[in-house]
Amino acid sequence: MQPDQLQALLKSVAQGTTTPDQALNKLKYFDIEPVGDFAQVDHHRALRTGFPEVVWGPGKTPEQLVRIMTALAEQGDAQSVVMATRIAPEVYGQIAPHLPQARYYDQARICALAPDPLTPRYPGTITLISAGTSDLPVAEEAALTAEFCGFETQRLWDVGVSGIHRLLAHRHLIGEADVLVVVAGMEGALPSVVTGLADCPVVAVPTSVGYGTQFNGLTPLLTMLNSCATGLGVVNIDNGFGAAMLAAKILRTAARL
Repeated sequence: MQPDQLQALLKSVAQGTTTPDQALNKLKYFDIEPVGDFAQVDHHRALRTGFPEVVWGPGKTPEQLVRIMTALAEQGDAQSVVMATRIAPEVYGQIAPHLPQARYYDQARICALAPDPLTPRYPGTITLISAGTSDLPVAEEAALTAEFCGFETQRLWDVGVSGIHRLLAHRHLIGEADVLVVVAGMEGALPSVVTGLADCPVVAVPTSVGYGTQFNGLTPLLTMLNSCATGLGVVNIDNGFGAAMLAAKILRTAARL
């Protein structure tokens, strides 16, 4: 928002021609900052949606990523998180000299400017379950995203249906969860099994892990969409970030009730 726009809005509130609620609604859609000629940074996304803007890494140059993340960080405070997803190790190597305070999570391919340590800011626990070790890049992307959003997480890895006793041995974690994120490739059966045991919402994430007829995630996606288990939602293939954001919004909405 330009200073004259902000001054005019504040003056109208002071004069009583605009209510505080009306002003808040207007502010929600201001504060778009141009970064070079390649980006429009949305500083008020958190005001509108509850969570800040996140940078999608692929397709951006290291220089663009540095400038966008710097612009976001400059408008934040000591508790703010700036996160970029799907950052390849070689790209982080070029970012690091310009953002020495950034941390890189290689398995999740996330680069972040964040408080250390992270502390949960919102009530509720997001429990993340992976079918196999090969699903961990997607599962860790979901787990870290949930933590950066301010939620407590629990992880339960490598408990797929080919050894269902591994899952059942940790059934108490399913019972303690407020929202579950279940990540699976191959045939994608695990989310249906978990949903049949859970009394909370379950977000399923198909991964592109598996043999030829897995079709790079299409088979588990269709399995999850065709599940007979109730209370199960499905996000796109390999979309750990999207699953965590959905789980976070479920908990934020529940906290308002």
